[in-house]
Formats: sequence, C-alpha cells, structure tokens
Amino acid sequence: MAHVLDRPVWHALTTRQRPFAIGDARAVRLDPAIGLFAAAADEAPGNLAALADLVPDGGMIGLVESRLPPLPSGLRIHKQAACVQMVADAPAAAPEIAFMALDERDAADMLDLATLTEPGPFFARTHELGDFIGIRDDERLVAMAGERLRLPGFTEVSGVCTRPGFRGRGYAAALLATVAARIAARGETPFLHAYADHAATIALYERLGFRARATLTYALIVRG
Repeated sequence: MAHVLDRPVWHALTTRQRPFAIGDARAVRLDPAIGLFAAAADEAPGNLAALADLVPDGGMIGLVESRLPPLPSGLRIHKQAACVQMVADAPAAAPEIAFMALDERDAADMLDLATLTEPGPFFARTHELGDFIGIRDDERLVAMAGERLRLPGFTEVSGVCTRPGFRGRGYAAALLATVAARIAARGETPFLHAYADHAATIALYERLGFRARATLTYALIVRG
C-alpha cells in the first residue's frame, strides 16, 4: 500500500493545505504566489491533462513523486534531481539559541534571504504555508527555518537558510531542530527533503534525528 509521503504534494494540497491550492479533484497546484508544487490525482489521461492546464505559459510547476507520471503532449522536464526524503521519529533536542517568530511583517526580509541563499522554491507568500522562526543580527534577518507541506500526520521542515557571513555558527541546525521539535510536540512527524548528492547535508540531518525513508524525484516541468 502506498504511503502518503510517496506523494507529499498531492496529499498536502488535497487535505490540510487545500486553501492554498488551485485546481480540482483531477489535479492541483499551489497558488503561484505561494509556490510551484503540483500533482495529478493519478496517471489517468484526463487527470494529466488537467495537470497540464495548471502550467502557465512561460511558467513552470514542480513535481515531487516517487515515480514521475508520463507527461502529456506540450509539457517537458526542464530539470530534475533525486531527493532523499527523511523523517524524524524522534527529533534530536534543539540547542539553546535566541530566535524570534516570523510573520507577515517579516515577509519581505524572508523573501530577500531566500532569494539570496536559494534554500528551495520560495515566493512572496511561501511563508503562509506554516510557522517560521529566524535570527536577526542588528535588525537584519540572517537565518531562518520553517514549515512547508502539511499532510495528515506529517509536516515538512523547509526554508532552512543562513546569510553568507553568518554561516558556521550553528544557526541553521538549531533552527531546523527547533522547528522539528515543535512539529513533534503537536503529535506529528517532521520530514524534509535533501538532494541525494548532498552527502554533507544528509549527514547533518541524520545528526538531528532524521533517517532516510525513500528516494523521490523532484522535477521542474515547463511547456515546450
């Protein structure tokens, strides 16, 4: 039997994060101001056609699947990579560190930091997907971490990044561990994704209590 984490986008956007989604029972995607993740209900031709309709001209969608579906005519893979999906059944204790909750007032600073450091797709309203925390230095946001996909029983840790010049201080690890511990305290299991060829990143996540669960494919899909 398939696990909900084998298709995290579909199960998030049709349950806990349905208010952020565009589409219907055939295919869904995040509002473009929030993100680019999308998924079809299954590989039925009508559902894949509905997925294609969610790809804007000149834009793209992102798929995160255990197996990529066959793409309908007019769509192509722009880029793809293998990702290790990791879960933390018992997250490591979060180190003591001074941080602050981030909210709508911090949106511009969060987007600026994510644009600079590229922790993954991050848009003007990505922060609305979950709780984010961060560290400021002299009023400047220098590190953050938060939540992205939420599905029954699971919440993804994402948006983990540190501004150049402030790395090597343990900020990212501390914030990630704090977010994971908060998720676990709600009775949910934290999970995340790391590029399969980023061995050092995977090793860090393992030290924080995460274990590899599966290898998924992340693909950017465009028209053409």
